[in-house]
Amino acid sequence: MKLKHSEGFRRLKTLLLLMLATALLSPVYAQTMPTNVAMPMTGTMKSTTDLSDPMSQEGSGTSWLPASSPMYGYAEMHGGNMRMLHGAIAPRYVNVGSKRGDRRFDAPSWFMGMVSRPLDKRSQIGVRAMVSFDPIIEGGYGYPDLYATGESWHGSPLHDRQHPHELVSELSAAYSRQIGGGNSAFLYVADPGEPALGPPAFMHRVIGYDYMPAPIGHHWMDATHILFGVATVGVNLGSKFKIEGSKFTGRDPNENRYNFDKPRFDSESARLSYNPDANNSFQVSQGFIYSPDGTNVNQHRTTASWLYNRAVGKDANFTSSLIFGQNAETQGYGTTNAYLAEADYQRNADTLFARFENVQKTGKDLVLADALQYSKYTVATYTAGYIRDLTHGKGVDNGLGFAVTADTNPSSLNSLYGSGTHVGFELFFRFRPSRMGGGDGSINMRGMGMSEMGSSNGSGQMPGMTMTPTRK
Repeated sequence: MKLKHSEGFRRLKTLLLLMLATALLSPVYAQTMPTNVAMPMTGTMKSTTDLSDPMSQEGSGTSWLPASSPMYGYAEMHGGNMRMLHGAIAPRYVNVGSKRGDRRFDAPSWFMGMVSRPLDKRSQIGVRAMVSFDPIIEGGYGYPDLYATGESWHGSPLHDRQHPHELVSELSAAYSRQIGGGNSAFLYVADPGEPALGPPAFMHRVIGYDYMPAPIGHHWMDATHILFGVATVGVNLGSKFKIEGSKFTGRDPNENRYNFDKPRFDSESARLSYNPDANNSFQVSQGFIYSPDGTNVNQHRTTASWLYNRAVGKDANFTSSLIFGQNAETQGYGTTNAYLAEADYQRNADTLFARFENVQKTGKDLVLADALQYSKYTVATYTAGYIRDLTHGKGVDNGLGFAVTADTNPSSLNSLYGSGTHVGFELFFRFRPSRMGGGDGSINMRGMGMSEMGSSNGSGQMPGMTMTPTRK
């Protein structure tokens, strides 16, 4: 349905105010609710996109994380209904260390609210809404990110900056139903949302709560996470295998970050996911993307990823990702590849993280002179950082951190970027909800006391939750 500008703006403003109110009140809510009950068995909240999966396995769109992934958020359950809020914001100063880059104060951010409700014993509906304050804080030009490319501002392609995400980055609904034998089927529709293409988007991987800038290979791997018009159907085989396909709009969002673009459903994708155990998640996917930048240059995108997560102590966790992305473009631009490795190690109030990338980009991607549009260049970036939580496990994790990045490019680009290795840095505060549970795999639920547990069904099990032993 096409909205008039004024009507659409009122809708966005109302949603934003509701999300802001929830975000602002959640820390107060966390302190005023009765003390949580730490259960000796893990209370597995169900994913909003598929009731066969635990919430910890839910990534962005319909993608999978390892089931052992920590969850940072505020959650409440009454009966079988679940409400959850999570997200992060990182006020920072960044200097990318190159004459083609930039330096500034800014604050990448995202916040998501989720609701699920069982329809009967075998089916569920889930709804999600995500907002980013990028358009307000970063403006249409986005934030400094050396070698990052994609989308435009004032009709000119962006380069060496991460474009701002939409104010409303997801509005989605999912229906899932168990079909026997531990299997299920689901339907996901969104405007905007994410098709079955690529790994979980960078901000929804565990490291995204600590290090928020987008990878420079974002548009080779997971940039389809905000598209206007997405429909995905899939079959889940015991939360180990998942086969899904999507129809979606290939065009990237336009420069108006406050509106809803017209859905076109002109592109398609398919993905196979495999979680052999609680600590590993694999996926391969391929899609046809119609004119993502609006220039009638179409893409065939192929991705593969391995995400690993493991609890390594009572309040300690290690997570890593290996991701490959490939764009094969029409109009003679050929094939370019992107590789990413990242890791995040948290122990109590201390976190170490790192990200390494190697990406091929064309002259068109890097916005070079017309004569260089079809040339290919390999750029690389190496980042390492540390965060110390000033408050930890008390409702909000407020951390002070820094990151140092070394960037390299071919000597043929020295006239633009400068010679040698470009060393950049950022200093930041990171705010996120504390981890749900005590760090040992148990889940603590707000709004749930012993009396409610005991009276739910006579077995001590909450409706809408399954009780399973903690997985080590």
